[in-house]
Amino acid sequence: MEHSATKTVSANSWEDKKRMPQRDPVKFFASVNTEDDNSVDFLRAFWEGFIAGGAAGLAAEAALYPIDTIKTRLQAAHGEGKIILKGLYSGLAGNLIGILPASAIYVGIYEPIKQKLLRAIPENLSAFAHLTAGAIGGAASSLVRVPTEVVKQRMQTGQFHSASDSVRLIITKEGFRGLYAGYGSFLLRDLPFDAVQFCIYEQLLMGYKLAARRDLKDPEIAILGAFAGKHKSRPTRFNCSLLGGAIAGALTNPLDVVKTRLMVQGSTNHYKSTFDCVRTIIKDEGSHALLKGIGPRVIWLGIGGSIFFGVLEKTKQVLYQKRREAERRRGHTLSSKVN
Repeated sequence: MEHSATKTVSANSWEDKKRMPQRDPVKFFASVNTEDDNSVDFLRAFWEGFIAGGAAGLAAEAALYPIDTIKTRLQAAHGEGKIILKGLYSGLAGNLIGILPASAIYVGIYEPIKQKLLRAIPENLSAFAHLTAGAIGGAASSLVRVPTEVVKQRMQTGQFHSASDSVRLIITKEGFRGLYAGYGSFLLRDLPFDAVQFCIYEQLLMGYKLAARRDLKDPEIAILGAFAGKHKSRPTRFNCSLLGGAIAGALTNPLDVVKTRLMVQGSTNHYKSTFDCVRTIIKDEGSHALLKGIGPRVIWLGIGGSIFFGVLEKTKQVLYQKRREAERRRGHTLSSKVN
């Protein structure tokens, strides 16, 4: 998910479990959380994904918010206008309030759908499961993400000074639909972005695991190994999420430019639609304007993806361990009562 986020997955999928030797359940946890009876506990998968997704979204968004602000100002600037580098944290608090439920909903929906699809289709079509689950998760979370994005970008470009004023004035001047300005372009950008990023991440990580024939390291060790750059054969979540986020971010940058222009224009209605926005930008500024902000976007999504996935995986592992411990305690209690 864009955003750090917002937006992510785990690649220790059901096909991994069938291909790889049996391991200690805690080490092999990852984010699929499959049970031995092949059943999918949708409520549990949603709840654990909801908690982990919210934590991951907050961490990634807070860490890289200034880069996102620079990207937004570059994309919003017409022609070769210069941008202001002050107030790079404008709108952070309001954005975090919105990104928490958006990321939580995304991962909470993504996980059970992915698990169900991976059990229903052949192994060689696992990418379809990742693409589909990513798109559905993105569509569901967009109901929260779009208003959050509109308020955030209006504040990043200096139109408002607080999230509450932003929401109130947007509704007053533009109606409730103003909070969903650019919704169509947002979906055009985020549905393919989410699907592509998640699929790339999952497939790369699966390939690394199969080639290396070893368990993944904890996120902290993986990040250190990636920055050290010495052990190129060592599979890491950081490498996969960094590459996946960067590639998907670059491919969808033109759509991101259009989305930004539509969201920040307010009641001026300079652009009438997504198509009109593309046509006007190319006519007035040239096609190269659709690549504005690609540098910060690739950096933000690449590094942000690694932070998101690292926090996501660690949080889900903690939740898994606590659940297993609770199950062991319940089993011990029942055994004691029987005896």
